[in-house]
Amino acid sequence: MERSLSIEVVRVTEAAAIASARWQGRGVKTEADDAATTAMRDVFDTIPMLGTVVIGEGEMDEAPMLYIGETLGTGDGPKVDIAVDPLEGTNIVATGGSNALAVVAIADKGHLLHAPDMYMDKIAVGPEAAGKISIEAPIVDNVRAVAKAKGKQIEDVVVTILNRPRHLSMIEELRRIGVRIKLIDNGDVAGAINTAFDHTGVDLLIGEGGAPEGVLAAVALKCLGGDMQGKLVPKHREELERCFKMGLNIENVLLLNDLVSGDDAIFAATGVTDGELLKGVQYKGDIAKTQSIVMRAKSGTVRFIDGQHSLMKKPNYVMR
Repeated sequence: MERSLSIEVVRVTEAAAIASARWQGRGVKTEADDAATTAMRDVFDTIPMLGTVVIGEGEMDEAPMLYIGETLGTGDGPKVDIAVDPLEGTNIVATGGSNALAVVAIADKGHLLHAPDMYMDKIAVGPEAAGKISIEAPIVDNVRAVAKAKGKQIEDVVVTILNRPRHLSMIEELRRIGVRIKLIDNGDVAGAINTAFDHTGVDLLIGEGGAPEGVLAAVALKCLGGDMQGKLVPKHREELERCFKMGLNIENVLLLNDLVSGDDAIFAATGVTDGELLKGVQYKGDIAKTQSIVMRAKSGTVRFIDGQHSLMKKPNYVMR
């Protein structure tokens, strides 16, 4: 891939964040998602590449924007797979919560898992605990391994998990062994990324979340030197049949290199609402300020970018 694509994809996530942040706390999520996806497409189609969406809003007949199989870019340049979540945390924006992101990941064509839209059991850690975890091991073993790798006592380990009824027994077990728990209502891509940064206070992410979001998180962790494993969790016959058609064995553990293969990938995210990792969009008059992260696996480069945008010159990025 071209090195310049790193900056190009940040333009995409910035546009989506600016367009959707106007809906923060207004109790609606479809409008915010619509604004983000429209802005993403507009900017994607200015980038010199031939990209194919492998993780997006659904199949062509199910979603009007950024559908799986859609081609993006000018048609010139490298052929890449694209994974997008224009608004990771639609409910977060609707309720005015924390950690909503606009997210894009790209890799050379054929290097991103075409994850079906279903649940995935996940475990994710930052660089210090990479190679020390196993999704098939008991929770306590993984917590102990992370604690040892990071030089912490078990009671000092912070585990992030989605606050869902399906996780109640897991939450109880974590409490029994004395770890600290951070329950999140949405946004497990941000939760996974946070494991790689000490200042977020998060050491481990576990639990079931969306499979497409799992691939996005895997790209970020590959860039950061972290680790992630997953197992698909079909909930009914149709989802099981879809896995078979895609050649996916639900019994297999998906390692990081199964989720994103090869030695190169790019991940970018812009904060929509404030979170531990990124600040959300801030408006003042005709100016919008953004904070983004962009990283590349091949070079290991991680950049935090503060942007200032003139809304007079970018009127289509905001709700009118």
